[in-house]
Amino acid sequence: MTKPKSALEGIRVIDMSRVFAAPVGAQILGDLGADVIKVERPGVGDDGRGYGLAWVKGKEGGVDPRHSSFFTVSNRNKRSITLNHSKPEGQEVIRKLVETADVLIENYKVGDLKRFRLDYESLKAINPRLIYCSVTGFGQTGPMAALPGYDGLFQATGGMMAVTGIPEGRPGAGPLKAGPSLVDFITGHNTALAIMGALMYRERTGEGQYIDIALLDTSVAMVSHIMQDYLISGEAPPRLGNGGNGGGPADLMHCSDGIVYLTAGTDEHWRRLTVVMQQEELFEDPRFDSNLKRGKTARAELMDIINAWSGQHTVAEIMGLLDEAGIPSAKYNELPEVWEDVQVQHRKLRATTPHAYAEAGSVDLIQSPLAQMSASPATIRRAPPILGEHTDEVLHELGYGDEQIAALREAKIV
Repeated sequence: MTKPKSALEGIRVIDMSRVFAAPVGAQILGDLGADVIKVERPGVGDDGRGYGLAWVKGKEGGVDPRHSSFFTVSNRNKRSITLNHSKPEGQEVIRKLVETADVLIENYKVGDLKRFRLDYESLKAINPRLIYCSVTGFGQTGPMAALPGYDGLFQATGGMMAVTGIPEGRPGAGPLKAGPSLVDFITGHNTALAIMGALMYRERTGEGQYIDIALLDTSVAMVSHIMQDYLISGEAPPRLGNGGNGGGPADLMHCSDGIVYLTAGTDEHWRRLTVVMQQEELFEDPRFDSNLKRGKTARAELMDIINAWSGQHTVAEIMGLLDEAGIPSAKYNELPEVWEDVQVQHRKLRATTPHAYAEAGSVDLIQSPLAQMSASPATIRRAPPILGEHTDEVLHELGYGDEQIAALREAKIV
């Protein structure tokens, strides 16, 4: 079988980032074939190695706190080197890497790397084709640029929590944070997208460039059409809980043995639902005769009627009825059930990958959503690295001999 070509084969990325957003961006480039060299602090590594609620079990039967789930999900397809960039010898290694690199990603505090002459202007003098991407909470300029930023802060600041949570008038009403670190995750995708755009620009012009990515910008943009509703109308849309953002009815249906999510957002879907429910009179009911009423003003009243019906049936029965009628719906899955879903299994979204540290010899990863490109699919070629796993390998590539590497290690540079 012919090995598929990688979209970014031959591109080298220096990943000096930590925690989640920027590492996700570097990982996407690695999935697409780039050689990503992750630069970590000797003995400590990326802060994200210690985050999360689970750790990869090692061959010795214990766990190493540097192999957390948080790190594992955002650092595949990378080679790890340890390097103290605060020392001149460590800075020299970075500069040698820059000579060979196409991209550098960092998420230090604004101006931090300039102290070591590792900022864009300094490294651009070494490699004018370099694409240098800085990822911070609030951006490189402005009154809040120096402040640290984390995902939950931006879900609150950017408007996402304002439109997420239980509607007013319901028990427990109020804003809620989304479970996953969505601002971080989407910022990582924006990071990769901006870098790929810069690579295309360089292909035409030969010029590198500087990229300023901010979690704040992503947090505002990801509110998307709901924020646009506000910009057009001047009125803040209410929180809808599990309600859909388009038409209605769209919400959770509680069955006798589980939950189904329903989206009957067009007039025709609504008509079909009334037929399935054997309550055709609802289609002409003035309480529900427009999408606005079904999806907003009378949503709670309508969902009470629908749930009174769905509660008399099992999930399988409801899904069968809705599928036959052509009404969009989905079974609600707890996390274990996600991996039992036949379409999830068909798409091979659980990717078992060899892992040098793991007791089982492998670790299950989440497949890249870009894996279905026909000519240059994203692939998982390396498990998330052991701290410093590739230090000697990369230094040898840069021309360092064994004695030089030993001296750097003795001096705690690597």
